[in-house]
Amino acid sequence: MIQPPPPPLSPAPPAPSPDALSGPPSPPPPLTFHGGTLGALFPFLVFLGGVGALALAGAPDERGFWPVLLGALITGLLLAKDRGRYSEAMLDGMSQRIVMVMLCAWLFAGVLGALLAASGFVGSLAWVARALELSGGAYTASALLACALVATATGTSFGTILVAGPLLYPAGGAAGADPVILMGAILAGATFGDSISPVSDTTIASSGTQQVDIGGTVKQRLRYALPAGAVALVASLALGGGGGMEGPGTPVAGGPLPLVMLLVPALVFSLLLARRHLVESLLLGIVAAVVVGVVSGLIAPSALLRVEEGSFGASGIIIDGLGRAVGVSIFTLLLMGLVGTIQATDLLERLVRFAQGRARSARGAEWWIVGTVSGAVLLTTHSVVAVLVTGPFARETGERFQIHGYRRANLLDLTVCTWPFLFPWFLPPILAASTTQGAQELGMPPLSPAAIGLANSYAWALLVMVLVAVVTGYGRRSAAAPPAG
Repeated sequence: MIQPPPPPLSPAPPAPSPDALSGPPSPPPPLTFHGGTLGALFPFLVFLGGVGALALAGAPDERGFWPVLLGALITGLLLAKDRGRYSEAMLDGMSQRIVMVMLCAWLFAGVLGALLAASGFVGSLAWVARALELSGGAYTASALLACALVATATGTSFGTILVAGPLLYPAGGAAGADPVILMGAILAGATFGDSISPVSDTTIASSGTQQVDIGGTVKQRLRYALPAGAVALVASLALGGGGGMEGPGTPVAGGPLPLVMLLVPALVFSLLLARRHLVESLLLGIVAAVVVGVVSGLIAPSALLRVEEGSFGASGIIIDGLGRAVGVSIFTLLLMGLVGTIQATDLLERLVRFAQGRARSARGAEWWIVGTVSGAVLLTTHSVVAVLVTGPFARETGERFQIHGYRRANLLDLTVCTWPFLFPWFLPPILAASTTQGAQELGMPPLSPAAIGLANSYAWALLVMVLVAVVTGYGRRSAAAPPAG
């Protein structure tokens, strides 16, 4: 009998490649520049100088910063020793996931804001403010409180600015609010909420790097944040009047019907409170705005998208809303490209190494913690990156002088909640400025990021509070002692 052929042998496993034997690939060497450290920082100095000059000249929006950023990127390319590596680092910075999230948020929030504006919702808010006799400083202070509550609950200053800015700022025209102080109060409320929210990304990062619980960290943080918040509220109340297009007794166009659109921001905020994604919340908000606006008769379906015969183009609310986000979106891409080239160097590592071992006391250690995280956030313009980079240094240095983890976490978090909300080259003031566009018909002018950042009374008060806490030791507790309160 003929035996059946033997089963085929299993193929031998392939020989391991030399790369597999040598382990994971080593990271590429740091990006270097002609001129050393100065050469690496020079493109960023070009950017800061250009933005500062435009801000002082009253540049109304972020489009004016495009050429400055382009010039800074070209400067860096000319100074880089490896231009191919520089180009890849720039693209790496632009392609980060957080950048894509921000771009989607800008675009979708622009559409949502355009839909709410087209429904007459802003005029209805002004009607309510007048009915409640909120005007001037009272309206400005109420805007700060509203944004503080939203940002605390959601943990996102960006989301608060995107949704609340286009609603509260235009309505301030009829309420007699000062434009700059009002927008500064909106940004201040978003800053306050971001700084104390237990679900904020900076709270999570700072607590995690110092290995302490979030609840205790936030509880201890209130001793610094609440006094600064009180200063901001009083400043908004005292300085928020004297603007707008109408006086306190002038009738305001509008009525109660558009208030039905309150369902839209309520839906967005409720989704954010439920920890749903910001992009998901905004997209569902757009759907809700279209449905509620069309069903209530506040928005005509034909106004959403129009194609005019022979014009070879389209117009409408949706296109206008997307167009609002073009300026800040391109700015964000170019800025993150520049930040990517800085992150590819070893500047942050050298900054931390420079600070190690130089502290001689608990107060000195806290100065180095505040100074190092300030330098990191100024270099990267990214709060979470700054906290993550300097967190191990803060923990090691603080433990050496028995500074409690709550204190270390709060010094990191509160510091990165100051500079990015003050200076015009950071995204929060840029984003806030973008929400002031298109309110001229309601008596509210477009504002520059510099003007809004300077008017952020909470961030300034918080900066003073951090400095006073380090100098006086206010709130400092030994790691060996239980935290008070």
